[in-house]
Amino acid sequence: MSMENRRPQLNLAELHQLKWLLGGMLAVISAWTVLYMEVDAWILLALVTVGAPVFIVKPWLAARVPRWAHRLAFPALVAIFTVDVATHLKEPLPSVIRLALMLLLYRVITPRKRRDDLQLIVMGLFLIVVGGVLSVSIVFAAQIVVFTAFALIFLLVITLVDAMEQGLPPTMAGDAAPGWMHASWRRLAGRLRECLDWRVAVLSVLLFAGVVGLSAVLFTAIPRFDLGNSLFLDGMISRKAKTGFSENIQFGDVVDIQQDTSVALSVDVSDRTQVPSELYWRMLVLDEYTKGSFGMSAVLKRSMDSLSAKAAQVQGDARLRANMPVWTFYMETGTSRFLPLLGGFNQITFDGQQDTAFSHELGLVMLRQTPAKMLAYKVEGMQTGATLRLPVEGGEAAANDPKRPVFTAIDGLKAGDNAQLTAWVAEIGAHPDNPAEFARRASAWLGGRHAYSLQSRIEPGEADPLVFWIGTKEPGHCELFAGAFTLLARAAGYPARVVLGFHGGSWNARSENLTVRNSNAHAWCEIFDRAAGVWVRVDPTLGSGVVVGPTTAPQGESAIARIRDDSWGARLESLRVFWYRRIVNFDQKSQVELARDAKKAVNERVRAFKKALRHRLAELRVWLASPWDVRRITGWAAAGLVAGGVVAGWRFYGRGSWRRWRGGKGRGNVDPVRREAGRWLRAMGDSGFKNPDVAEVRAELEKLRYGPAERWPEPRGVFRRAKKVLVKMKRRDGVFNH
Repeated sequence: MSMENRRPQLNLAELHQLKWLLGGMLAVISAWTVLYMEVDAWILLALVTVGAPVFIVKPWLAARVPRWAHRLAFPALVAIFTVDVATHLKEPLPSVIRLALMLLLYRVITPRKRRDDLQLIVMGLFLIVVGGVLSVSIVFAAQIVVFTAFALIFLLVITLVDAMEQGLPPTMAGDAAPGWMHASWRRLAGRLRECLDWRVAVLSVLLFAGVVGLSAVLFTAIPRFDLGNSLFLDGMISRKAKTGFSENIQFGDVVDIQQDTSVALSVDVSDRTQVPSELYWRMLVLDEYTKGSFGMSAVLKRSMDSLSAKAAQVQGDARLRANMPVWTFYMETGTSRFLPLLGGFNQITFDGQQDTAFSHELGLVMLRQTPAKMLAYKVEGMQTGATLRLPVEGGEAAANDPKRPVFTAIDGLKAGDNAQLTAWVAEIGAHPDNPAEFARRASAWLGGRHAYSLQSRIEPGEADPLVFWIGTKEPGHCELFAGAFTLLARAAGYPARVVLGFHGGSWNARSENLTVRNSNAHAWCEIFDRAAGVWVRVDPTLGSGVVVGPTTAPQGESAIARIRDDSWGARLESLRVFWYRRIVNFDQKSQVELARDAKKAVNERVRAFKKALRHRLAELRVWLASPWDVRRITGWAAAGLVAGGVVAGWRFYGRGSWRRWRGGKGRGNVDPVRREAGRWLRAMGDSGFKNPDVAEVRAELEKLRYGPAERWPEPRGVFRRAKKVLVKMKRRDGVFNH
């Protein structure tokens, strides 16, 4: 092949420019992994995100960094890191992440040698690994694929630069900016188009996609194993739960959560016919009222610590009956340390060991730390009713046992506030031994005095804030209604408590699971029925629907139909649920299910294809059997003429135009006719050189390839004769190298 036909290659300066571009982009991609971690590094992330593009576009700025800045960089980074670690001794991982971001930023804004480029890749890989341990986001999985592709190309360019720089003097940081730093990015883009072989590019993309696909197949085929506490990294960083779902809250905390429409909980249920009509996801029980807010008293905290263990399972008190569904929960990061549950349960199973605390009296399960990433757990034998039975005998005696929560005290109120509560209880009027009747009357009484609103105003004064609100006509939110009912019930002599969690949810019609959002955050109450020895759910908030006790609303399919969601948002959310089911929470059982589903899907597709093929063949037979009249024959003849015209037009005009457009000026300004003649000459080779016909056609092709354009024979005729000659050569030799 002549030098004129050789594909151009990037020179050393252009490779340096490309390497600088890839290094900056790789730094930004790896820095964005901080978005999936709860690390206070927003300033550094912003500096990398903004600084990298600036120095990518204007690399000569890196040469402006003075030498003394390079000398001070390492001591400064060590000092900053030392102070950061000393300030956060209990959580060293965020300090290490911030150090990695600072090093990335330094490598982005300063000239890099081969060693520095490799350090950039290592730091980026560190952030990717940490992000992978602490995150299970499907977006992060896509980010890993992008990072891998850029890292491979970056390594290839580094190798090419290193090979071309053999024997050349190195360029040190602080020297004058080399020429490539002032080169045009538009020119580099043009050079990349010239040098890029689309066949090699397509093959590389297909190879990379094949590797990713093979990795996915191996992931589904190889059994899972537990790495043990997420490589110990999740113990080096902590997540903060939402304020409204902690042991102590202020009025308005739950309302703040309600402003957030992001997903908090995704729930799979094995039997959709047993989905209850009212979904109250219990998370927290608060009993102590002081200074206008409810909290968890020391008694309740001791009850939570009564059964503490680090295990993969938690045993509950409910009996496991036949045909009870299995509930699989996917709780998003930062929701709470308390697990959402519908009621009592028989057993909770985690994917690996968890440090938990379980209270028999409250029916609550708490984690010692807020999960650093999405938490998956399965619940068997879960009760979904409106009552919670004490795990001990003696109903009223158990509730009044001083060693157990009493839920009847109203501490910290002045005599005037207590007297006002007593007067209101008398106004409500209810039988002293009928908690259900009192709950209905008190809820109706509160609803008659207050409208519902997320915005409530309580004027500061000497009176207790909650008592003051009860006495006004101000609207209120769920926390105020629940707190007010609890005070009124205790004033009437009923044990009562505030419960926090989620109320409701939607049924994703695509992934067929329950979706609970932070906007479903809610507060309600539980009142103790001494006669039955159970805690009964009460929702006094205006407009909540069912006020007290069990509901007669339809369950199962009827309940799902009321909350069915088939919107585009639900379709996007179904991708997250699929990711959790098949990837994040993937085990041997899931492998069997996936194989079974894949086999079922393939069989259904094959049956559908056979059915469609039989239908089309039947239609063809009917069409062929129908009479061929003049109109039908004329139509098909016209269609044949049009098709023939298209083929002829492509052969005599379109193909040449396409070749001229494809060749154009992109390959060293070689004329497309000369390039086509060279292609036919290479196809002929040396065989048949003594044949007169071959020699004649070869001479004409050589004129087109090397001769002046004004002496060319007609190119299309020469190419047609060359094709005929090659056909004869094929018949003679059995070889057609074209």
